[in-house]
Amino acid sequence: MRIPRTLIVCLAVTVCLIVQSVTMACPFCSAPSLTLTERLAQADAAVLVEWIDGQKPAKNKAGNTVYRIKQIARASGNELKVGGKITLPRYRTGKKGELFMLMGSKAVALEWGSPMEVSGFSFAYLTEAPSPDAPTAKRLAYFVKFLEAPDRIIANDAYAEFANAPYKDITAVAKLLPREKIRKWVASSETPVTRIGLYGLLIGLCGTKEDAKLIEAKISEKTDDFRLGMDGVMSGYLMLMGDKGLDVIDKLKLTDRKVAFSETYSAMQALRFMWTYGNDRIKKERLRQSMRLLLDRPELADLVIADLARWKDWSVQSQLMEIYGKGDFNVPSIKRAIIRYMIVSTRDTPSGDAVKKPPHVVDGEKHLKLLRQNDPKTVKQAERFFFLK
Repeated sequence: MRIPRTLIVCLAVTVCLIVQSVTMACPFCSAPSLTLTERLAQADAAVLVEWIDGQKPAKNKAGNTVYRIKQIARASGNELKVGGKITLPRYRTGKKGELFMLMGSKAVALEWGSPMEVSGFSFAYLTEAPSPDAPTAKRLAYFVKFLEAPDRIIANDAYAEFANAPYKDITAVAKLLPREKIRKWVASSETPVTRIGLYGLLIGLCGTKEDAKLIEAKISEKTDDFRLGMDGVMSGYLMLMGDKGLDVIDKLKLTDRKVAFSETYSAMQALRFMWTYGNDRIKKERLRQSMRLLLDRPELADLVIADLARWKDWSVQSQLMEIYGKGDFNVPSIKRAIIRYMIVSTRDTPSGDAVKKPPHVVDGEKHLKLLRQNDPKTVKQAERFFFLK
């Protein structure tokens, strides 16, 4: 099933905005969520309980459920006792001895939230975890051991900890990553697709050239489907292989027009990742070179032009003027992108008024003047909502 370009881009932009809102969290993880340790830290009380009994709803009665406290993780005061009972309104099905976790907040009285089904193991996982105030790298060193735990509550929460973590803190635990396990998770069809991006990124931090071969085989798979997480997989591959890996990405995803749009867009995301986080593993000009390969693709041109402007690649000024308003490039979004590119080029000047204008500034001003003469309406539209970062 081919996913429309607009939907893929909208999803990607939404994820980027969410990621930026948490100080550059994991670039290829799903939207950050409140983790169990964060919920525990916010609670005034937290207990492990077992289901004892309950009364089913009757006419005009919601029923109730009775639990016995087995262990106290957090409490204020002495009102909670091991062996004591907690009765919650509303009937919740259960069997005697089944374990749940209750978290409560206190205003005038202690109010319990909805019971969360747990095991003794998952309760221990939570109560032994580092607090949210601990350094992120220390926390990740604990949670990395539980990324694919059999208990889904634990596995999902450990993943959420990585999803919330800044990339620099993820790199700090590279030596602790279980390489062999991550290698299998990347290759396995049973791995939740929402985690593939993270695992691709992690294998890029801890993997070997042998792992790169496995990742390359995954990247090379022919598909028309939208493969979630391939941006992370390609980024991990580039981290391992550098320029040679980018040659492969160029061939498989950037120059082959038969490739699904989603695959090419994932490759673009990998280029952006390497630009921001690659630490010159691939030189900036080499990344620009790959991005320029997509300039002749009308369905991608506006995105590519915006990236080249951010990357201060002024080598395509004349090329952009040649395609402006021509054929399949005669699209408002592309024309606005070209105009904004030219605006940015004119502002990329060395500090100091006495310094001579660089050639790209002179050319940018010339091109912008011509665009104002020939298409003043679009120029005005492009300038209206343009913010230079």
